[in-house]
Amino acid sequence: MKLYKVFLVFVFVVLSFNCFVLADDENEEIVNNVSSLIEVSSNITEEPTINSRSAIIYDRTSGSVLYGKSENEKRKMASTTKIMTAIIVIENSNLDDIVTISSKSAGTGGSRLGLHTNDKISVRDLLYGLLLCSGNDAAVALAEYVGGDVSNFATLMNNKSKSLGLYSTHFVTPHGLDNDDHYTTAYELAVITDYALKNEIFSNFVGTKNHTVYINGNPKNLSNTNELLGNLNGVYGVKTGFTNGANRCLVTAVKRNNMDLICVVLGADTKKDRTQDSIKLIEYAFNNFEMVNIKDKILNEFENWKLCNSSSFVVKKGLSNNIDIFLADLPFDFFPVNSNHINDISIYIYCKKNFEAPLQSETAIGYLTVSVHNKNILSLDIFNSNEILHKSWMNFYNTMFKDYILHLESLLYEKI
Repeated sequence: MKLYKVFLVFVFVVLSFNCFVLADDENEEIVNNVSSLIEVSSNITEEPTINSRSAIIYDRTSGSVLYGKSENEKRKMASTTKIMTAIIVIENSNLDDIVTISSKSAGTGGSRLGLHTNDKISVRDLLYGLLLCSGNDAAVALAEYVGGDVSNFATLMNNKSKSLGLYSTHFVTPHGLDNDDHYTTAYELAVITDYALKNEIFSNFVGTKNHTVYINGNPKNLSNTNELLGNLNGVYGVKTGFTNGANRCLVTAVKRNNMDLICVVLGADTKKDRTQDSIKLIEYAFNNFEMVNIKDKILNEFENWKLCNSSSFVVKKGLSNNIDIFLADLPFDFFPVNSNHINDISIYIYCKKNFEAPLQSETAIGYLTVSVHNKNILSLDIFNSNEILHKSWMNFYNTMFKDYILHLESLLYEKI
């Protein structure tokens, strides 16, 4: 009887421990009605109401936000942390290296790949364990392999975040278990994801539905926890997440035709909510926005302006007035525009026309702005391509002499 009581206490402790440290939702109920959720949301035209505390639809082509709900609010992000973990490992390791698992890695709780102390496994297979079944043990093993320890690895994560221009994100761990100093925003998580997806190796990992890894040479089959992968049209990644502090989280990459989007939902109450919210937002975006070739519109407007204004430039004391202007490089060619505002695209050009020599080449002399429905989406500098030198005294003398000769010729012509 005594042993039986000890056993019950042990089971209670283990179950309680797992309840508080889950970093993903592989043990949550499986959503079997994804198809029905897709069907219900497929014709959404109005901006949807969602359960998630924070969300964003981010256009990868232009970096613009098509939808946002508290997208700049700092929040815990659970295992979506592993997007950054993976890209740090990919950029700083040899994927074929073999890692020996430490006791710390093997003892990490929550969702697991199932590693034990002294197991041997490749970096590549650890990454599959990290991104498909969201193994916290794999996350610690990779952090120790690349950074020496978790703390040093977190420094690498934070340095990368800063290099991407993100200042509302801070990492403490490679797995995302709850910590008040571990947070991001929906917007910054979208930026991190966009950066990671530009790496083909990462993109291939998160787009994998099933994979077999080898631990000590023994095979183990893994399935991706992302319920939208393979079920929703165009989805090609990326990561799920769950802790008690973060609630349910999902980052989704989806591409249809020439529109490539990232959907982030953070803080959903249930797995069904996060799935439904993601589908609603994705379908809303594809039903209401279309990619417009903004490059063609800008260049046509700019060339027409040049044609009408090229003779209007005056460079006081300059050798000439022949200023040739050009636009700064466009950051993108296409821009997602709400179908209701396709005819509300405006381009405004301001360019200075009067100067005093000398005028250096590639000097900014104006700007072009693009707005959609009275909202500015883009500003580009206008530069002069050629240098205009200041006239010397000899130039002034020659000009005066030529003007004098022309004046005399005109007088003679009048007398004749």
